[in-house]
Amino acid sequence: MRALEIAATGMSAQQMRVEVVSNNLANMNTTGYNARRAEFADLHYQQATRAGTISAADGTVLPTGVQLGLGVRPTAISVILAQGASSATGSDLDLAIEGKGYLEVTLPSGLSGYTRDGGLKRSPDGLIVTSDGYEVVPGITIPEDARSISINADGEVFAFFSDQVDPQQLGQFTLATFTNEKGLEAMGSNLFLETGASGPAIVGDPGEDGRGTLRQGYLEESSVDAVREVTELIEAQRGYEMNAKVITAADQMLGATTQIR
Repeated sequence: MRALEIAATGMSAQQMRVEVVSNNLANMNTTGYNARRAEFADLHYQQATRAGTISAADGTVLPTGVQLGLGVRPTAISVILAQGASSATGSDLDLAIEGKGYLEVTLPSGLSGYTRDGGLKRSPDGLIVTSDGYEVVPGITIPEDARSISINADGEVFAFFSDQVDPQQLGQFTLATFTNEKGLEAMGSNLFLETGASGPAIVGDPGEDGRGTLRQGYLEESSVDAVREVTELIEAQRGYEMNAKVITAADQMLGATTQIR
């Protein structure tokens, strides 16, 4: 009774859809979060009779064969790349990336991580870091006596001092882009790692070569559409129930078979 195994793969697929949807809904308020979608493909087929086989009876070619599918399998959990809305915060170190690109940070392991979470902070030494304390590349330090800072759309950081009229430039943020952004590996804490699928990071100044620009005093909100996610959840639930009914029907058919005398 292949229906039992086939329906089981269907239930497993719908369970994965629910897990992906639940993660999206859990991150409705996560800064810079992009929704994910589970993608599936049919499993291989058993060829009972191949199409194009010559009939032994009269020598004609069969126009269609008998191919029995064996269920479904997950192929990917893909990121839906979409720009989230910008929310005003008024903080000098909050940055929203308008367009393509990621801020580069240095992880404790020495590797580079990438994020669209522009909720930056100031370390005790004045270094600009992420909420987890990771240094933002290139390292920019804010002097203790700086009255305020300004960050323009090109990522240039300026400090204002009480005893100076003109601001002092401290450095410039850069943005990294990738040939295949969907190939990045999510590692939590709004961070991504470069992989062989994403291609190497292409680092440059904001606003150049298709990169986005920076907007000070704003944060990018999550791009999760709650209505769409709830619809997806209902579809997954119904799909799971239908596959469960297939298992129930197959069990009843097996029961009827064993009762034949």
